[in-house]
Amino acid sequence: MMDCSEEVQSVSEEPSTQMELKKGMSVFIDILRRADKNDDGKLSFDEFRSYFSDGVLTAEELKELFHTIDTHNTDNLDTDELCEYFSQHLGEYENVLAALEDLNMSILKAMDKTKKDYQESTHLEQFVTRFLLKETTNQLHSLQSSLECAMETTAEQTRQEKQGPLKPEGLSIQWSGRRSNRRLQRNSSLSPNNPLLSLVNSGVYDEDSQWMIQVNRLQKLIDRLEQKEVRLEPVEEEVLESKSHILIVQRQLSVLEEELEEFRLALRQYMDCACAQTGCLHIAVQRLANESRFILYEFWEHNNVWKNHLQTNYSKTFQRGNVDFLETPESITTMLVPASWWVLNNN
Repeated sequence: MMDCSEEVQSVSEEPSTQMELKKGMSVFIDILRRADKNDDGKLSFDEFRSYFSDGVLTAEELKELFHTIDTHNTDNLDTDELCEYFSQHLGEYENVLAALEDLNMSILKAMDKTKKDYQESTHLEQFVTRFLLKETTNQLHSLQSSLECAMETTAEQTRQEKQGPLKPEGLSIQWSGRRSNRRLQRNSSLSPNNPLLSLVNSGVYDEDSQWMIQVNRLQKLIDRLEQKEVRLEPVEEEVLESKSHILIVQRQLSVLEEELEEFRLALRQYMDCACAQTGCLHIAVQRLANESRFILYEFWEHNNVWKNHLQTNYSKTFQRGNVDFLETPESITTMLVPASWWVLNNN
């Protein structure tokens, strides 16, 4: 959903032929504008790949998809071609896009009226306006969380399908103890590429090896522990004040290789501004080795401070820039922890 009045205004200024698009399809006008890096009004394959690549489809599959959408055979995509292709596959999302279009316009109209009338409103009317703004924001965040959960779930399912089921391999190792059947079943699912399995098949791995001796010792220890009765004592409930927690935000960002330098510059500017924000306790960033994936950790005094931070200009600028920099949409995870943990750790 577009988040600024300037973008919606520019949509309304599109030629009249594009204004006749089916309800909800105007989002593809915005998609083309954001994906069109050289502003020539159409998408080359490089621009298409940069925007639509999700880390799952291969370059060949993206190329095939590009030519499928390119019904005009011009080696470029325009809004009509995007709408024609995706309209055949929207399903329930046709209603979602139409609702988002209406919601976007309704919010912009409400913001415009608020800007005009707020100063002249009574004290109680101003309170109601602030309350409705906050509640609208909460509802939108709730929807965003549901969508992010769905994205994570589909991404995980795709990863599992891509890896494929592991082929069971029978092992000749005989485990002693009453849990041998379960251990054998567990180890029979080793991947064919697992180095342990290659050792077994080559005959190097036998029960006389020092490694097997250590494993057997560990097995005996586990068996003895299992024979002991484990008692779990109830933990007393700890009552905490509503603001006695801090919020930890983890953001995972997979960056396009060609955009790394620009992303680093934008990230540094964002971190400098965020660290100066009231209520920001700490920000740290890590890059995974041999990958262009960054993990950003943000620590905030409480949830409302973070929500206010998301509405700042520097935060919105960073989010808009990520549309161009990221290979896939960023993943955000939040967690509340007792504030006393932060105090103890810093002491």
